[in-house]
Amino acid sequence: MAQATGPVYKVAFRRRRKNLTNYAKRLALVKGGVPRLVVRKSSKSILVQALTFDAKGDKVLAQAHSRDMKKYGFPARCNSPTAYLCGLLAGRLALKAGAKEFNLDIGMYTPSRGALVFAAARGAIDAGLKSNYTEEMIAEARVNGTTIAEYAKSLKGSDEAKYSRLFSSYLKENFQPEKLAETFAVAKAKIGAV
Repeated sequence: MAQATGPVYKVAFRRRRKNLTNYAKRLALVKGGVPRLVVRKSSKSILVQALTFDAKGDKVLAQAHSRDMKKYGFPARCNSPTAYLCGLLAGRLALKAGAKEFNLDIGMYTPSRGALVFAAARGAIDAGLKSNYTEEMIAEARVNGTTIAEYAKSLKGSDEAKYSRLFSSYLKENFQPEKLAETFAVAKAKIGAV
């Protein structure tokens, strides 16, 4: 297979070729001069960071990881309630570091209604930061854990095998998933006091 060559051919940056960084979007966020709220998720965790640009590299004002939620009595998972609490914690810490507003940096994720990245943004806004975020992108019932809790209640009564399979990670920690909404409210109050 022949490699493209010639005076017009330009090789893109490695991170762009691997579809990891959209440099045009990143440049627009950096030019804004406002701290960025960077939300990244993996299959098991969520990371929310408040960053400011510096020529030598981004500076982290505040960050919250999903594993930090265990300190507040909330089971660490990769779901909307955890993303909201991570955003709330990162927002509270960013306020203490002097940030007043943010631009949401979702990286290469496709923005869709109800996505985890918007739950994290909602948490940062509820912490007291300002943003140009729109309310229509978040489903409120998903954020506070009621949908997960209701689904767990319905399965527990009808299909025990499916319930124990789907919520096995919660059950291993001796946590009842049908009480997720109440646990969310308690964790939110603890983080609000930070």
